[in-house]
Amino acid sequence: MSNASYYALYLVPLLLLVLVYARTRVKQQKVSYAALDEAAESGLIEPPTLHPDFILSKCFGSGACVKACPEQAIGIINGKGTLINPAVCIGHGACESACPMKAIRLVFGTENRGVDIPKVNPNFETNVPGIFIAGELGGMGLIRKAAEQGARSIEYVARRPRGVGEYDVVIVGAGPAGISASLAASRQGLKFVTLEQEDSIGGTTYHYPRNKIVMTAPMTLPLIGKIRVREVSKEALMKLWQEVMAKVPMPIRYNERMEEIRQEGKGFVVRTAKHSYRCGSVLLAIGRRGTPRKLGVPGEELPKVVYRLIESEQYQGKHVAVVGGGDSALEAALDICGEPGTSVVLSYRGAAFNRVKLKNRKRLEDALAGERLTLMLESQITAIGNDRIRIRAGKSEREIRNDAVIVCAGGDLPTPFLKKIGVMVEAHHGA
Repeated sequence: MSNASYYALYLVPLLLLVLVYARTRVKQQKVSYAALDEAAESGLIEPPTLHPDFILSKCFGSGACVKACPEQAIGIINGKGTLINPAVCIGHGACESACPMKAIRLVFGTENRGVDIPKVNPNFETNVPGIFIAGELGGMGLIRKAAEQGARSIEYVARRPRGVGEYDVVIVGAGPAGISASLAASRQGLKFVTLEQEDSIGGTTYHYPRNKIVMTAPMTLPLIGKIRVREVSKEALMKLWQEVMAKVPMPIRYNERMEEIRQEGKGFVVRTAKHSYRCGSVLLAIGRRGTPRKLGVPGEELPKVVYRLIESEQYQGKHVAVVGGGDSALEAALDICGEPGTSVVLSYRGAAFNRVKLKNRKRLEDALAGERLTLMLESQITAIGNDRIRIRAGKSEREIRNDAVIVCAGGDLPTPFLKKIGVMVEAHHGA
């Protein structure tokens, strides 16, 4: 065999492999560019919470981060890792551990958009000794991470002096962080009470529409053990929490919204509309948007006004107004307008929807084309009556028939409350 034939025997297959690899990378890059363009068109280019920051000098585009990301938020562009779908990133963190070159760090905020995060030490204790923060309020929205923080924070609470008040710790919030913290407090033998402003456990999940898919990861709960879930419906996750409660009953006080925390001697007093609780420590396991933002108009106190959609079927045959300009408002209006005999008005004070997913834009276009929904941009509800609402659009104002109002206008951040009790809050711009 000649030397040329000998080299060809090995080089040709190698060249074919390189060609296939190059074509695959080009195809993947096109997909990544398309996702990035879609996010930019929808105005969803800022990650909401913890997210990867790529150290480009170390990254060689192995793609390990792409495979590890369960939300498909990462792609490869120009041979480097890129956050191509920022809005869906929930700070999973799998990308960081998967990167072989350690070219990823997890950060809060960006250069253009700061994220306010309470300052806590590695024990999850704030600058106010005895006040701890875990979960979403601390910037950690992922269920597994929130549950982990809730349990770990109680470990440090248990090391503090006991007998300061009636309770060793008051846990505020019964979402993943609060449930895990309550289980840990039971395991530690602490005297505690958990306060929840809603009538059920679950936290943010409780407010999700029916059948919404929730992304999480396997987690370990105190006294329960390993729970293997990754992609689960809202109903399945709520059932899981109920099963946890059945196995380990916990002192959770429902329909009690925390209104004040004040220091008293060596401990604290946590006040709700119903009771005051004296304790040695406080764990805040609440969400970042626990208080819905209201319209501030006459009639808003009527029972027909709500701030989340649970089931669209309850609005069959009714006249419904949905207020808001985000994905939650669009999804609520689009789900309801599919119910038989229902008329829906979607009211938004802006001139256009700038921060909604492309799929919701397309669904809205289809609904408008089919005359299943009335869209009123640059409009505001000015008054709410028993069977009508008054709405202003431009310079004109009119009354329309109405049976229900759903306000999806976000919520008020608890930053002022934190500052009032002395907890330091820092704005993170990519740190």
